[in-house]
Amino acid sequence: MTFPVIGVVGGGQLARMMAPAAVALGFELRVLAEGQDVSAVSAVAHAPVGNYRDLDTLRRFADGVDVLTFDHEHVPTEHLAALIAEGVNVQPRPDALVHAQDKLVMREAIERLGLPNPRWAAAADVADVISFGNDHGWPVVLKMPRGGYDGKGVRVLADAAAAQDSADWFEAMSPLLVEAKVEFSRELSALVARTPSGAAKAWPVVESLQVAGVCDEVLAPAPDIAVEVAAAAEDAALLIAEQLGVTGVMAAELFETPGTGPGFLINELAMRPHNTGHWTMDGAVTGQFEQHLRAVLDLPLGATDALAAVVVMKNFLGGANEDIFSAYPAALAAEPSVKVHSYGKAVRPGRKIGHVNALSFPGDDVATVRRRAETVAAMLRDGAPSPATPSAPSAVSASPAATAPPAGTASPESEPV
Repeated sequence: MTFPVIGVVGGGQLARMMAPAAVALGFELRVLAEGQDVSAVSAVAHAPVGNYRDLDTLRRFADGVDVLTFDHEHVPTEHLAALIAEGVNVQPRPDALVHAQDKLVMREAIERLGLPNPRWAAAADVADVISFGNDHGWPVVLKMPRGGYDGKGVRVLADAAAAQDSADWFEAMSPLLVEAKVEFSRELSALVARTPSGAAKAWPVVESLQVAGVCDEVLAPAPDIAVEVAAAAEDAALLIAEQLGVTGVMAAELFETPGTGPGFLINELAMRPHNTGHWTMDGAVTGQFEQHLRAVLDLPLGATDALAAVVVMKNFLGGANEDIFSAYPAALAAEPSVKVHSYGKAVRPGRKIGHVNALSFPGDDVATVRRRAETVAAMLRDGAPSPATPSAPSAVSASPAATAPPAGTASPESEPV
């Protein structure tokens, strides 16, 4: 009996979390890693180190795999087209992936599909930004179309004077994307999966809580979301996946805007498993990593029902505790029902080290489940208290320690959202 071999370009935590799903289904997972110390290397048997921007390296890695997929969106589109021409099964295809690689291409596609965009324009220089701000109102948001992640590659410009200070960005890349700053009530995420033959499924729409541009916590399903808004968000994500030919998992990040149109605007797309889908690993019938592997192999998709009335995913970032395992005994004893997922990374301040998932029991409200998740995340991040020192109740709100990674501490290839 022959089982498929799946090649993943990129060795970050997303590739690492595909490994248990692949093992469970009997698939072989291979990873093209950026270095020996990246997250996925210790989780898979075959993880050669190579430059994903080099076509010959990609060719060698793709030799012998049944499907090539991704941990991140940064592989040059022209390289993927060359691989397809040579017979490699690439999923998602580059003509779909480009919508996650380039925010200007994405904005154009969302507009073409008649879905709700913020007001936006391509800006060739500072004068274009100032003209846009004068026409649509200040502040505006300036974005690098390619390469940004976790709040990087984004500037909020208060006025024309601030726009003048953004000239250095145009030296690095042009045109840039300028958008009207959206007034929104909260951020949502609609996660779907689609196969090459066109089957698709959606998970419940979730609320995503951000701290300094980094996803800190996810509440599934989004509390108190209007039925019609959730349905419209699911439909929009499924339409995008269908019309753009997406395969695998896709996340549509949304701004909830009550009282306008369908009640949301589309912020960004990610065409791979996503931080806002980590709750599915323990909180849904089929987790996003298993579903991604099923999808890219064109297998039947699994059920996406939630396993509890409330599921909370809480990231833990690098903090005071450099020895995460030292906190395990106390953290796991404090909340035995909480599931811990560690990414095997060295601790650096603000770096994503892992996440925890907490599910509700009958009678639990959202705040109770959030406290449960925060208790474990805080103990892992900050170090468990001494057994002789009673711990204070955890706050429901995001910890001040959850801050964005300092500039230069991580690359987008190894730290996708």
